[in-house]
Amino acid sequence: MNEKIGIIASDIELKESIVALFEEDVKNDKIIIDLLDAEHMEMQAKILEKKGVKVVIARSGGYKYASSTVSIPVVHLKITTIDILKAMKRARKYDKQIILIIWDEIYFDYDEWKDMIHTKIILERFKERDEIEGKVEKYIDKKDNVVIVGSGIACSVARENGMDHVFINASKESIYATISYAKELINNLYEEKYKREVLKNILDGVHDAVIAIDDNGEIILYNERAKELLKKDTGEVIHKNLLDVFPKLDFIMEVLKNRMEIYNEIKFLNDFVIAANVSIIHVDGNIQGVLCSFQDITKLQKLEEKIRYKLNKKGLYAKYKFEDIIAYDPFMKATLEKSKKIGENDCTVIIYGESGTGKEMIAQSMHNISERKNAPFVGINCAAISESLLESELFGYEEGAFTGASKSGKLGLFELAHGGTLLLDEINSISRNLQAKLLRVLEEKEIMRIGSDHVIPLNVRIIAAANEELKRKVEDGSFRSDLFYRLSILEVNIPPLRERREDILPLFNYYLKELSSDTINYIINKKIEEKLIHYNWPGNVRELRNIAQRYLLFNEINLDETEIKKHENAKKNNLDKRIDLKEINKFVEEKVIDMLLKQGMTKTEIAKMLGLSRTGLWKKLNK
Repeated sequence: MNEKIGIIASDIELKESIVALFEEDVKNDKIIIDLLDAEHMEMQAKILEKKGVKVVIARSGGYKYASSTVSIPVVHLKITTIDILKAMKRARKYDKQIILIIWDEIYFDYDEWKDMIHTKIILERFKERDEIEGKVEKYIDKKDNVVIVGSGIACSVARENGMDHVFINASKESIYATISYAKELINNLYEEKYKREVLKNILDGVHDAVIAIDDNGEIILYNERAKELLKKDTGEVIHKNLLDVFPKLDFIMEVLKNRMEIYNEIKFLNDFVIAANVSIIHVDGNIQGVLCSFQDITKLQKLEEKIRYKLNKKGLYAKYKFEDIIAYDPFMKATLEKSKKIGENDCTVIIYGESGTGKEMIAQSMHNISERKNAPFVGINCAAISESLLESELFGYEEGAFTGASKSGKLGLFELAHGGTLLLDEINSISRNLQAKLLRVLEEKEIMRIGSDHVIPLNVRIIAAANEELKRKVEDGSFRSDLFYRLSILEVNIPPLRERREDILPLFNYYLKELSSDTINYIINKKIEEKLIHYNWPGNVRELRNIAQRYLLFNEINLDETEIKKHENAKKNNLDKRIDLKEINKFVEEKVIDMLLKQGMTKTEIAKMLGLSRTGLWKKLNK
């Protein structure tokens, strides 16, 4: 556990006091001390946070600035009355008028102490840091007769002006108590964070509905899946009696009453059937409540039927070829040329592109240009199916593997695609649990059905597709880095329609012909052409097809003006920029060659893949 504490010390004396009290912690970097920098107070806490501290301790002005700039807790090392009295005692040795300059928020009742101090002082308070310098400089003409007592900044200004000064140091008791509190705070925060993270992972990691009640029957846990199935918001059910809110879930109360747990029992609710598991919650040997998890079997069965119907209808074949893809734009042409070379190779590939750019068309074309073209092509959208169903669809299952499973078991998509290609569309949406299983398939080239005890050898080419960069998901921890590097042996980036504007009108005319029931050649006026070309196409080719269909019905084009303005603004900003296509192609070639070399391929293999001689490859490497 990271227990680092960052301290902004307002003076060297305070730093030395901390080091003396916590020498071992300072030596082991558990306590990091920075001296207050009056010119850069706003940044100091931020810098400490970047160094990995979990709590910042600061005094007065340093505390105020730290509190507003960091997301971690900031503890105030307060200036106490005892600290002020000790400082004034040291100041009396100068036998001069004492000027006490303190933050307005510091509690110090001079009237209460003046009879005991036996020293007359002038009290100057300030609200903002900018006032401190003026408060000190006010006494420059009397510097031979005064001594400044204050914080680090006040003493620093006094020092610069040749004035006597005394720093209000924190007492050892204050320092010790504050740092001890900070350590306790870190421990508490860690414990709470750990508990929340465990609970979050449990709830996020299951696709079952989960409800828990305490020993009085009040609902204490209610996850998103339960909310989705039972059609009630969290606020409507938490801390309410279970039977008052969900009378149909009386079997949960029966478990609490009879102390008899149930597993995989079929229960009938209003419009659906569930398979429920109910277990008792024990704490220190005492029953504290009941936890219930259940699945909507009706929905699982319907989804399974729907997916199987779609797959059968699709016929497990790829209908698109590269010749079917309309591309006049140089960028899109370059993308297709690269895709053809990759398609002829048998490596795993990932296709990046916004929604509607034609990722599946490219994937099918790659399959049809490969040696696997006569074998099955299977595509599945990973984002459209829940994790539990996606796993059973990919890997298949044996008879009786789970409640609601088909009695005859089922082939998974990996098996259906054996010898051919499997497209995993929107792979960025799959859970880390399924990512681990997919990685094993890629590495071991074998699968195991759910409920089975033996492995099945596999020969499948994986093409993955994503509408966002997986590298970013690796960085935020939601996608496994080992799977990412295994998938991204080769990459294709499909440009969005707004970046391939030369294709807009040819595509539009193509869709008019495809969607029209007659053989008329539609003539589009210049005004409509201009609108189409200058529109920003957030929905890409899919949106363009819909616009063409509407045009056939209503003979008009309705486009969002804000998307047209986006393009005009982008065009204006990039007016002076020039693109050298040869340089782009050269850059792409170099990147592909470099990536293949890093994957361990020989130059002979790379030259063969790219359709070059070894001499031609050598020239490209040495340009």
